[in-house]
Amino acid sequence: MTRLMRFLTVAAALLLAACQGKEPLHQEQSYVFGTLVDITVYGESEPRARQAASEVLQEFQRLHNLLHAWQPSELSELNAAFARSESKVVSQELAAMLRDAAQLSRQSQGLFNPAIGGLVQLWGFHADEFKAALPDEKQIAALTAANPQMSDIALSPNPSGGTTSHSTRLAKGVSQVAGYPASGRGELVRSNNQAVRLDLGGYAKGYALDRAGEILREQGIRNALVNIGGNILALGQHGKRPWRIGIQHPRKPGALATLELRDGEAVGTSGDYQRYFELGGKRYCHLIDPRSGHPVQGVQAATVLTRGPHAGVLSDVVSKPLFIAGTGGWRAAAMQMNLPEAMLVDAQGDIHLTAGLQKRLEFSDKNSRLLVE
Repeated sequence: MTRLMRFLTVAAALLLAACQGKEPLHQEQSYVFGTLVDITVYGESEPRARQAASEVLQEFQRLHNLLHAWQPSELSELNAAFARSESKVVSQELAAMLRDAAQLSRQSQGLFNPAIGGLVQLWGFHADEFKAALPDEKQIAALTAANPQMSDIALSPNPSGGTTSHSTRLAKGVSQVAGYPASGRGELVRSNNQAVRLDLGGYAKGYALDRAGEILREQGIRNALVNIGGNILALGQHGKRPWRIGIQHPRKPGALATLELRDGEAVGTSGDYQRYFELGGKRYCHLIDPRSGHPVQGVQAATVLTRGPHAGVLSDVVSKPLFIAGTGGWRAAAMQMNLPEAMLVDAQGDIHLTAGLQKRLEFSDKNSRLLVE
């Protein structure tokens, strides 16, 4: 299944509605963060909607360039400094993200761990195309034993007091999204563990969603839907009804279920069907269990529904610990993350979900096996 097909499935309900009438609906698409992104604005003039969507897409590209884990970026430069056991001054924006990601990692008891970029690279997922090859088990064991954690990273004021190339931009966004006051001076970052390699792929799309919400609101846009490869944020509603979206079925074309998103809500899914390779009849996905150093098995997808000022970040982050915890631990992980509305699809296709999310979903297959926990 191509990325385009997956995206169209997620947005199917919205697109069908748009085609059924002459509504004031403006839609723009682009390819950022390694996936297709879509911005839909309702109830605005074409020039006004186009301008707002264009600003959001420009911001997405800026964040893509800032946070890329293996192409030249501020994040890859920081990883290079960690490899040399050196400290580096980073922008206030990136420092705020690291603090926020570290707090979420602690809350998940380490199941959300952006410090294991070395393992992600070892498994071949720091590439646009994935080779069907298994890494050396000794290398996996060595990296796992090194136990890179977000708590290994230390941040301190920039002793030079100078600004960085990225530090002055989007100070308001940093303050609102990450809860950290932006001064524009940047911060000195070091790692106490040479094995730390940052990969914010499980955070960046959510951060971008929150930034999109801020930009659209600043532009006076009240009703919009922002979709980054299945991570979706809703503003306002679609005319007289809520925004209606589809959640991708992890094993076949079409939606597993549909959901009406309310103002300020976001939905995010982690699945083994987006970035993976198959070898010997076994699927290996990009979601690595930091405890074992291996891709997670036994889970097809985990979906979460979030709300509030950090809904985007949470929708991206908190599905990861649920996915990694698997059928035996997903419910406890959801409670740790203060998440009452969550769902997990196991290897057999059985659907485990909370009562809160069950009330919001309409499943495409009425014979789906639902296990409310």
